[in-house]
Amino acid sequence: MRDTVRKVNAFSTSVPNKPGEAFKVLATLVSAGVNLLGCTGVPRGRRAQIDVVPDDTRRFIAAAKKAGVSFTPEKAGFLIQGEDRSGALADNLKQLAEHGINVTAIDGLSAGEGRWGAILWVDPKDVARAGRVLRAKAK
Repeated sequence: MRDTVRKVNAFSTSVPNKPGEAFKVLATLVSAGVNLLGCTGVPRGRRAQIDVVPDDTRRFIAAAKKAGVSFTPEKAGFLIQGEDRSGALADNLKQLAEHGINVTAIDGLSAGEGRWGAILWVDPKDVARAGRVLRAKAK
């Protein structure tokens, strides 16, 4: 079975680097009915950066605005999901490389039960072309 590919967007916010701050942000999104496809957090001195990849970008933007949580658009990429197999990520990277598209970052992992997933981030100028190469579908 072929991997499924869809375009996604990442957004970032900064919070104090102390217990409970990430929970507050995520709880606000959950209470607004926002589903996240991905989330990462890293310390930045006395602050922490939280990056989220919403399932529905429009719903996310509206909910964040209504809740008064400020997020900055960061980057666009492609969520790839499929049956776990040897070379799954490499196969997708090869397609992009053959078309001269540079991948700027990768977030990948096993999803369990024989499934895998990754988000490939590309330069903004390459998003449309990468979408065609990967045969990305709308949500």
